[in-house]
Amino acid sequence: MAPQRRSAPRGPESGSGTAAAQDRGGRRHGSAKKSRGQPEPRWRWLKAACLLCSAALGGLLSWNCLSAEDGVTEVLAPHSENLQGKFIEIPCSEDYDSHKRFEGCTPRKCGRGVTDAVITREEAERIRSDVRRRIQQRIAQDFGISSSSMYLTKPTFFSRINNTEAKTTHDEYWHPHVDKVTYGSFDYTSLLYLSDYTEDFGGGRFVFMDAGSNKTVEPRAGRVSFFTSGSENLHRVEKVHWGTRYAITISFTCNPDHGIGDPVLM
Repeated sequence: MAPQRRSAPRGPESGSGTAAAQDRGGRRHGSAKKSRGQPEPRWRWLKAACLLCSAALGGLLSWNCLSAEDGVTEVLAPHSENLQGKFIEIPCSEDYDSHKRFEGCTPRKCGRGVTDAVITREEAERIRSDVRRRIQQRIAQDFGISSSSMYLTKPTFFSRINNTEAKTTHDEYWHPHVDKVTYGSFDYTSLLYLSDYTEDFGGGRFVFMDAGSNKTVEPRAGRVSFFTSGSENLHRVEKVHWGTRYAITISFTCNPDHGIGDPVLM
């Protein structure tokens, strides 16, 4: 009988144990909920990081697409370099054959050159009156012709380019073009830059559009870029995104009938 009396409390103990187990189970369940709730801020952080990575990747892909669209693969003349002289010879196009040829002047050797050794930065700022003569001599030297057989021709002009919206088609400077086709008198084209890429303006680089591998010239004050004017030197200027790009285009012809006098600088 005594054992039976002892057995009677076992039910409550068992029940109490079950309740305790349930309670422990409940606490475990609640603890599981809490455990699952704890990583939520971390998950949000990871999600935000993923979004940032996606945005960065998207920006990189967009930049790559723009670069691919431009076709720019090589900088011919970096702004950061002080070039004493760089000249690349390329095959001449047939553009000169449809015009009267002048022996000793009309291009038989074609190419492009860049130098920072003709005009100093200070001279670029002052735009000295002998700039044309010195550029003419350098072109004649690199192309192996007589400077006396070259004549300044029109249009020779000063350009000021910024990010203002174009008002006419003539203001759309960024289209690819060939100087000899646009202006039949052109045989040699030169550009004297009067401001610095990345410092005075963004964009605005000069792009030689070669098949498969375009070449860019990054302007810097005092830099002179020159080239034969035919289709061998198809080119364009990138759009200026900010600031102002200053340059002087000085063009030469071999035909004395198309020659002009030197401009008077006041």
